[in-house]
Amino acid sequence: MLKIKKLTVQYGPLPALNEISLEVKHGEVVSLLGPNGAGKTTLLLTLSGILKTTEGRIIFEGEDITNLNPHKIVSKGIGHVPQGRHIFPTLSVIDNLMMGAYLHRDEKKEIKKDLEWIYQLLPVLKERTHQRAGTLSGGEQQMLSIGKAMMGRPKLLLLDEPSLGLAPRLMDEVFATFREMNRKGLTLFIVEQEIHLSLSISSRGYLLRNGRVIKEGSASTLMESRELMASLGGYLPDVYIG
Repeated sequence: MLKIKKLTVQYGPLPALNEISLEVKHGEVVSLLGPNGAGKTTLLLTLSGILKTTEGRIIFEGEDITNLNPHKIVSKGIGHVPQGRHIFPTLSVIDNLMMGAYLHRDEKKEIKKDLEWIYQLLPVLKERTHQRAGTLSGGEQQMLSIGKAMMGRPKLLLLDEPSLGLAPRLMDEVFATFREMNRKGLTLFIVEQEIHLSLSISSRGYLLRNGRVIKEGSASTLMESRELMASLGGYLPDVYIG
């Protein structure tokens, strides 16, 4: 579905990403792991067209989308839930969701079906339909950010630190939602510091350090790798990978 070939992105004279190559297949959940500053967010911003590549190619469903503008990338089927819950706090929940459907704004019947599906997947949003988004809890705002991206009908959803700032119980709820989204056919590419959560729903993953892929493999292989332990400063959480 997604192939990244020797991608390089520079900030000034130094590369933030250095010849990154990886792939995400249809129907997979893939984790992108690594310490702060490894280049994870930079990669997602580049895939979304917000940052531009210096070298390399991005291929999505057989089409070269390298350096396309963000709205064109969204129209191809790539959604992005950025770090920090980017919602419109003064607008209602329903208005935020409708903003996510902007590219399909003339398809009234299909938007109604999309909204019903989102409400089924994220029932808390239905309960808060007319509530101002800025008054939602942190977990509810994260759900809204996900729902807004889903209203764009993505085939591939990029998620940047979705557990950031959430209580452990809410983290579990959010990742249970991701698992259900994947079961319904959505492909997920997740950047996450809570590696036990991310790998628990992933089939594969990649480990970044200093803008390079230093390890790739199955979720269980990564969890047992020395490279991952070194990136975490020697700490490896005790977790079962199903």
